[in-house]
Amino acid sequence: LQALEHVNARLLELYPDDEERFDIVLMTNNHAQVGVRLINSINHYGLTIERFCMTGGKSPIGYLTAYLTNLYLSADSEKVQEAIEAGIASATMFTANKDVAYSDTQLRVAFDGDAVLFSDESEQIVKEQGLDRFFEHEQLNENKPLAQGPLKGFLEDLGKLQKKFYAKNERLNCPIRTFLVTARSAASSGARVLKTLRSWGLEIDEALFLAGAPKGPILVKIRPHIFFDDQMFHIEGAQKLGTIAAHVPYGIAQKYHKSA
Repeated sequence: LQALEHVNARLLELYPDDEERFDIVLMTNNHAQVGVRLINSINHYGLTIERFCMTGGKSPIGYLTAYLTNLYLSADSEKVQEAIEAGIASATMFTANKDVAYSDTQLRVAFDGDAVLFSDESEQIVKEQGLDRFFEHEQLNENKPLAQGPLKGFLEDLGKLQKKFYAKNERLNCPIRTFLVTARSAASSGARVLKTLRSWGLEIDEALFLAGAPKGPILVKIRPHIFFDDQMFHIEGAQKLGTIAAHVPYGIAQKYHKSA
């Protein structure tokens, strides 16, 4: 949140009359009486959160559309699943197992590809037909863009804000940086991913194709404020090494996770 607020402060300096900035809403199913403690906590940490939604025991998911929510984060996996099913970008937050220093002056966001930024079309082939068939499928469809996944819109929103800095010659000092961290291999299945992003008119600052290697060590180097992935074993690997990770409950991997 401190990094988000830094981005907002920079945008306000460059565009004092423009209100297109991050808007943070605290949503809780607590009763309104808890609000005083929440306000005290927010003030204690020096955060600027003006909007609360306290639903008195009811799920707050119904309010997400009214708040024009671009991304919903919660530690409650059932609410996150409800939000995903309602078509809202959402993820379950998991705190890191180690304390790591994060940048206060650059918001750093890392995304997995399949079933996060993209649909789970290709992941279905991996799970059901194996890697060889997957590589063949990706090469045959290299020039066919992947369908969008649940967090494509959020990357798009980050890109819009980045372009506002670029327009002021602030590309090198942009306080937002995005990363694609994927288990795909660059040589055999990376081209389709990059061509899909290009077809959407989206840029990603750094793309890391790991060809099945663990993501945790790479994330330690990147130090993102948040990393989104659809598979719990990647979330757990990130957690162990100190990355705040968020599970996106979308796609065929959820079926395999539940059966395991």
